[in-house]
Amino acid sequence: MELAIKDRWLSVVEIAQYVGVSKETIYRWVEQGKIPSHKVGKQWKFKTVEVDDWIRSGGAEINN
Repeated sequence: MELAIKDRWLSVVEIAQYVGVSKETIYRWVEQGKIPSHKVGKQWKFKTVEVDDWIRSGGAEINN
């Protein structure tokens, strides 16, 4: 059975496309501890459900 996108870990590039921002913005948010992220080895990974909740709670607002 194939996993749905919400069930798998996304890369920086994939989450940037999902959210509609540049990968540089994602890296900046990671460095600032804003976006929910998880370090897996040397790579940052993201769960869409966590990022969706973060956006809904106002985490992605420009003034944050």
